[in-house]
Amino acid sequence: MPNALGLERQDYRAAKSTLCPGCGHDSISNQIISAVYDLSLPMTKVLKFSGIGCSSKTPAYFLRGSHGFNSVHGRMPSVATGATLANAGLYAIGVSGDGDTGSIGFGQFKHLIRRNVPMVYLVENNGVYGLTKGQFSATADEGAKLKYYGKNELPPIDLCLEAIISGCTFVARSFSGDAKQVQTLIKAALSHRGTAVIDIISPCVTFNNSPDSTKSYDYGKAHEVPLHQIDFMPNGFVPEREEITVDSDYELIEVQMHDGSYIRLQQIDKDHDPRNRAAAMAVLEKAQREELFLTGLIYYEEPRPTLAETLDLVDQPLSALSDAQLRPSEDALKNLMAKYS
Repeated sequence: MPNALGLERQDYRAAKSTLCPGCGHDSISNQIISAVYDLSLPMTKVLKFSGIGCSSKTPAYFLRGSHGFNSVHGRMPSVATGATLANAGLYAIGVSGDGDTGSIGFGQFKHLIRRNVPMVYLVENNGVYGLTKGQFSATADEGAKLKYYGKNELPPIDLCLEAIISGCTFVARSFSGDAKQVQTLIKAALSHRGTAVIDIISPCVTFNNSPDSTKSYDYGKAHEVPLHQIDFMPNGFVPEREEITVDSDYELIEVQMHDGSYIRLQQIDKDHDPRNRAAAMAVLEKAQREELFLTGLIYYEEPRPTLAETLDLVDQPLSALSDAQLRPSEDALKNLMAKYS
């Protein structure tokens, strides 16, 4: 069925995947396709970014009509920062991995969030470096064992917890085997103004898919505990509403995005309010202690100024400004220099 742009879902596909059959990353690519198709976003309005790794190959597999940039290892945030500053008004999707984000790119990840670069940042998290034959990554479980690399003696980095600490205003965790949840979270993230981080456990079927690994498909299916059922209502399909407040015994939370869209969170058996920063950090720490695999919207707060707003840039995209607008005149430069003489 065509969407509002007259495009079929298959029009949003791109090259054929070269990843291992059954890789969770391919499922995530499919959910990106479905989300952008359902929201009827023009592909020319979407920017794609990645670093290095199996995950970073995936932008070649979705949104054939979008511009993309495959950067060097761990440096995707820098490229995304420059591109979004110069092309305000476009949607940005960055795809990274647990190695690309949690190791060599960890500093860039933290500062991208600190600056509040407006983009969806997807981490396809499998606990290994799949492209270089399965070494442990920084998110690998302490005590995990791999056939060729022995036992991991180091504690894992929780990328959702790191995102919240760094000031991210949209933090979620999901599982590539839960297609509906992944798609709904991506739709909501695209409607968020600022950095939206989604850490998606995505099993590596070749190097890290043993049933006792918390990054495996079997473990994910058996142990996933959704914090809530999630629905997304795009802007234009829901009426204007008053600000929603809830008390401690709520069963339904509705979180409004800046564009008028809503995320509806139906509680299942967890008493978690994603608008409470301390509670979000506590639930992640508890999950780590109790080895729980909690998925859903972990934390959300009202958007703070994006990097472009902090820098007080003009509303018009910098890429659309003329040479005369970008380059100060000789007199203007002389007046500026005179202030420092």
